[in-house]
Amino acid sequence: MNDENARTALTGVRSRELYERACRVIPGGVSSPVRAFRAVGGTPLFIERGAGQYLYDVDGRRYLDVVNSWGALILGHAHPLVIEAVTRACHDGTTFGAPCPAEVGLAERITASYPGLEQVRFVSSGTEAVMSAVRVARAATGRDLIVKFSGCYHGHADHLLVAAGSGLATFGRPSSAGVPAAFVAATRVLPLDDEEALQALFAADGERIAAVIIEPTPANHGLLLQRRAFLQALAQATARQGALLIFDEVISGFRLARGGIAELTGITPDMATFGKVIGGGMPVGAFGGSRAVMAHLAPDGDTYQAGTLSGNPVAMAAGLTTLDLLMAGSVWQRLETLGAALEEALAPVLAQAPFPLRLVRAGSLFWLSLHEGDAPRTAATLAPKALARFAALFHAMLARGVYLPPSAYEACFLSASFGEEDIGYFADALKESVLVASNPP
Repeated sequence: MNDENARTALTGVRSRELYERACRVIPGGVSSPVRAFRAVGGTPLFIERGAGQYLYDVDGRRYLDVVNSWGALILGHAHPLVIEAVTRACHDGTTFGAPCPAEVGLAERITASYPGLEQVRFVSSGTEAVMSAVRVARAATGRDLIVKFSGCYHGHADHLLVAAGSGLATFGRPSSAGVPAAFVAATRVLPLDDEEALQALFAADGERIAAVIIEPTPANHGLLLQRRAFLQALAQATARQGALLIFDEVISGFRLARGGIAELTGITPDMATFGKVIGGGMPVGAFGGSRAVMAHLAPDGDTYQAGTLSGNPVAMAAGLTTLDLLMAGSVWQRLETLGAALEEALAPVLAQAPFPLRLVRAGSLFWLSLHEGDAPRTAATLAPKALARFAALFHAMLARGVYLPPSAYEACFLSASFGEEDIGYFADALKESVLVASNPP
């Protein structure tokens, strides 16, 4: 059986049928591009249900899930107390277009947890959260320029869909069709982990910079763990020039610690954005900062932002219950213990791999890096051979009942529903799959 046939065989009949139907009515057959399996080949699985640490596809196959809805499900799939809260909220009405009690409760939990945060506003996605935070930062400073970093993803708002060029910093160039150059003309892109480039940009344009935005633990181009010294340099540069520092904690917020990377590093940003975990499996985003900064938002200020489903009672109930469960127990410590156990279990597997393969980990967030040498801190492109190896690794793991992200650049997530036996299962599956991937087609 050739490679493509093998991949087809791994996908059940119902998934293939659904994909064919989907391609006729949904672009690419999916509602988010990475789900299409284009980076690894084959036909995407259609999922029927999730329970704890497992996914079940429409053909009845079970998979150990380390995607966990891209990090949103820190408690695992269908946690009974979250389901109970959502069911109760739905019974009383799915949306009101008006304030609800759970909205206040969730805002209180978030502001009490995150350093320097006094107010938040809810939206329905991480993209909306970042888009709105940037608008507020521009209003608060009266400046236009935004600085982002190559390798950091902040959603698909037009002005942040830019790629880095050569040199210390580039004028923004659209990295997606449909984005006018004028929309990103006020965006600058810097390399990660480069204080000299940062200082050079601030020396040239510091008085025009409204905000610097960064994933303090970049997790969208691999897991690019940053030095505290670099993050501290960002904080100092923005403070000197009167710009705002925005931590995009859509992935890391409430995933790695109660107070996110701000707590772990002791660096308090001027604004922060959230998503994933605070929704408890429902679509939620939030952005916040001090009262002085957030006062620029309507109705108090003249910066407009709105959303019909923002703060809806169902999403708020899911997020509130999730955060209460995280805070009531030692969940973050348990996740760190699971992550350390995974690191220990994988050490001999990775050491014996016949090609570059290392584990990069921060708590329950991890990445299987196929880069040569040390784990990268800056955005680096994988060679075609490495990408082919990952595709083979992905399908070999899928055949062994483990669901990895279908991209060599995407991070993985453990959930609190994992047990020691799941860590062992993952390690055994990876050991066998490495052999399969050592000779990709």
